[in-house]
Amino acid sequence: MSDDGSFTYNGGRVAPGERQNIRFVVSETYLGDPVRIPVTVINGEADGPTAFLSAAAHGDELNGIEVVREVAHEWDLADLAGTLICLPVMNVPAFLAQQRYLPVYDRDLNRSFPGSPDSTSAKRMAARIYTNFIEPCDLGLDFHTSTRGRTNMVHARADMADEATARLARAYGTNVIIDSDGSSGMLRTEAVADGIPAITVEMGEAHRFQRGLIDEALAGVRSVFAEYGMLSAESVRWPGWRTVITEEREKTWLRADAGGMVDMHFERGSLVHEGDTVCTITNPFKNDNAPVEAPFTGLLVGVLENPVVYPGNPLCHLVELDERTRRVVEMEQSPPGGAN
Repeated sequence: MSDDGSFTYNGGRVAPGERQNIRFVVSETYLGDPVRIPVTVINGEADGPTAFLSAAAHGDELNGIEVVREVAHEWDLADLAGTLICLPVMNVPAFLAQQRYLPVYDRDLNRSFPGSPDSTSAKRMAARIYTNFIEPCDLGLDFHTSTRGRTNMVHARADMADEATARLARAYGTNVIIDSDGSSGMLRTEAVADGIPAITVEMGEAHRFQRGLIDEALAGVRSVFAEYGMLSAESVRWPGWRTVITEEREKTWLRADAGGMVDMHFERGSLVHEGDTVCTITNPFKNDNAPVEAPFTGLLVGVLENPVVYPGNPLCHLVELDERTRRVVEMEQSPPGGAN
C-alpha cells in the first residue's frame, strides 16, 4: 500500500474508495498474445487489512470461482474497511481447457508459488500473481475442490502451529480443520512462510457449481471479514462443533482392493462407526461383492463420486473425531425422534 492508502500493482493503482476490474497479463501464448487473468480490487475508504480471495489455481475447480465472484460483484462493500483483492480464476490456461493443470507441460500452478521471473512458465506466471496480488496482503483464503470423481465437505486446511493462521482458520468457521503445513509451492504454504496468514478452503467436486456448498463457503468469508473488522455489520460464526485433525488423530484414505463398480452407502460429512460397511465394490454380474469397512469411527470428509475403480483407487477420506465431538455429531445426525 502507498502512503496515501492506494493499492498499487505493476501497471496501476486503486485509490481509497475505488474499485477496478483488471485483466492482468501473466504470460503469453505461442502466438505472443497476452494471457490475462481477471482481478477485482476493492479499496475501502476506511483503514483495514488487505485480504485476498483466490480460486481456480486448478482450472477445473469451479465452486471457488463463484464464491469469489459473488463477494466481488454481488456483496455490498460500500463500508469495506481495508482492501479486498479477488482472483476468481488464477489458472486461465487450465480453465479454458477445463483441466486441472497448465496445458502442454501439465504443471501444477499450486506447486509453483511464490514463483520466479526467470524459471518455468508456471513459476513465471506464479511470480506475476504472487508479487502483485498476494505479497501485499495481510491474510488470504484460497478456494479449492476435490479432484475429478471425488467430493469434499466444506473444510479448512491450515498450519495450526502458526498462531495467526490458526486464528484465520477458526474465524472461517468450518466444522473440520485439517492441520497441515502444506507442500512446498502451495499458495497458502508460501504465503504463511512470508508472514501472511492463509488457509485452503476445500469444497465439493470439480467441473460444477454446487450452490449449497457455495453458500456455506460465503458464510465463512463473512465470518472472516467480521473477525478482522472488514465488514462491521457481520458477525463471527460458530459452526456448532469443531474438530482439528492433527497428526495425532487417525486419518486415512480408504482404497479399493478390487476393481469394479462402487455402491457408496454414506454421503460426504457422514459419521461412520468402526466396522460399518462404507461402500461395496461389485463386478458386472454382482456375484462377487467386496465390502469396504471403516477401520475406526470417524467422519467422511471426502467420498468417491465416480462409481468405477481400479485396485488402489481412493474411495473416501476418513478422519477420527474425539469422543466429545463424536457425541455431538451423533446427536446432530441421528434420525428425528431417535429412531434407529
